[in-house]
Amino acid sequence: MDLARSRETPDDAGPRERELLEENARLRRIASALMERVESAGMAGGAPYAAFEHAVLLAEQVRERTETLQRTLAELHAAKAEAEAANLSKTRFLAAVSHDLLQPLNAARLFTSALEDHPLPEPSTRLVGHIGRSLKDVEALLGTLVDISRLDAGVLEPDIAPFPVARLLDVLAEEYRQMAAARGLELHYVGSGAVVASDLALLARVVRNFLTNAIRYTGRGKILLGCRRRPEGVEILVGDSGPGIPEAQREAIFQEFQRLGGNRGAEDRGLGLGLAIVDRIAGMLGHPLRLASVPGRGSLFSVLVPQGRLPPVAHPPTASPRLGQGPGQGSVLERARVWVIDNDPGICKGMAALLEGWGCRVLTATSLADLDIKAVGERADVLLVDFHLGEEDPDGLAVAARLRERQPGLPVIVITANHDATIKGLTRQLGYGCLLKPVKPLRLRMALVNLLGGESA
Repeated sequence: MDLARSRETPDDAGPRERELLEENARLRRIASALMERVESAGMAGGAPYAAFEHAVLLAEQVRERTETLQRTLAELHAAKAEAEAANLSKTRFLAAVSHDLLQPLNAARLFTSALEDHPLPEPSTRLVGHIGRSLKDVEALLGTLVDISRLDAGVLEPDIAPFPVARLLDVLAEEYRQMAAARGLELHYVGSGAVVASDLALLARVVRNFLTNAIRYTGRGKILLGCRRRPEGVEILVGDSGPGIPEAQREAIFQEFQRLGGNRGAEDRGLGLGLAIVDRIAGMLGHPLRLASVPGRGSLFSVLVPQGRLPPVAHPPTASPRLGQGPGQGSVLERARVWVIDNDPGICKGMAALLEGWGCRVLTATSLADLDIKAVGERADVLLVDFHLGEEDPDGLAVAARLRERQPGLPVIVITANHDATIKGLTRQLGYGCLLKPVKPLRLRMALVNLLGGESA
């Protein structure tokens, strides 16, 4: 037994007591060795309590940082919710403002178009032309701002449906042929019998921008509008004989507020957003864009649209015997009985002036109750009804349904400033035509001709 053991063990200790004292000494030696090992592996030169304090401090720091992270995440979630609420509020505001602005603009366009159809002295004709062009500029700028806001907000939903591509291109060709002629250009249109599947209104926005740019930047020569059938679908293309686009600028022109030089006069009020909107719409629809250009010779823009298939029609509509006689639009619209329902009296007057100039017999009303008073015992050949008829009145679809109960098969065109895909889808399912405000007179006329002539609008 060594000296340490002799000091810890009394001389008079019994065998059992001696055994326990020796075991206690051995455990003390083991604990001392373990503590030395902990200190050497932890904090050099530190004590066990210091190592414990260090561990507690680290745990506290971790807890504080975790709480800070949780507060930050909560603040981020709150900020995101606030931003989404603000975005939704902005979208609703824009929708309301655009509707309120489009109402008087729509009335002004209708009155101007009605004046253009009347024989006027030359100075008055020029003034009406200037007013019409100014209103078109306002319409284009307002439409661009509303479109870009809707795209940014992510609330612009496509309404994909099959339709003959001629339904879109025939109207655009007629409209832009006049615009091209005013600039001394010739528009060559190659029609097509293809059927495509897309959102008609959004696709029209794309092709309109192509045509507007072609006319804007082409000093002389021709504009081409047509289609090519591809294995992947139908390619709608717009070509021009303008200055062309340098290769270094072909990506930049699809960015916001980017515009090329070229023929931009004082009357050109574009914002440089047209092709940026085209790029976003095409991406949303999944329609690839293509640009080919030769500097000094011209450019060609195109969009590739999937082919579609029209559903079979069990009972094709038949033309009214009185309206179906004789060729040309005049014979179809002459004395056609058109009912117009819109809660804006200005639009009712403008629509009446325009339609009466085409030879129609027009009855206007601001509500279904108003129509019931004015149209006792009468029947209509076609109904033009606004979708939003006031908060206390049924919407245009409900009004059309009631009138169709009284007059089954009544052709209907719903007119709205709301671009909601749901509304367009409902009108299509019900077999109604649908036009967006501000109503383009040429588009309205062709829709009426198709309905009254026995074709689907």
